[in-house]
Amino acid sequence: MNRQDDSDPLDQEIDFSQARCGPVITPESDMTRITISLDTAVVDWLRAQVKENGGSYQTLINGALKIHIQQQQSRNDLEQTLRPWS
Repeated sequence: MNRQDDSDPLDQEIDFSQARCGPVITPESDMTRITISLDTAVVDWLRAQVKENGGSYQTLINGALKIHIQQQQSRNDLEQTLRPWS
């Protein structure tokens, strides 16, 4: 291997004066990072689904929660339509 510069790049001084703290990859603007605890069986099932179908188990959880919310909202809307006096 013939290199003109045999200096190790790790020996060079690095300027961190413009560095910022935080994640290397910023989450999407409409996403919020949280930490939750789930039953191991639930996480195992989700990971198995992802292994078979691809994707991310976190995205699968997000999608399942969105569907649940939509169903609850639809149910509430139907109840308000059928029983407006409630």
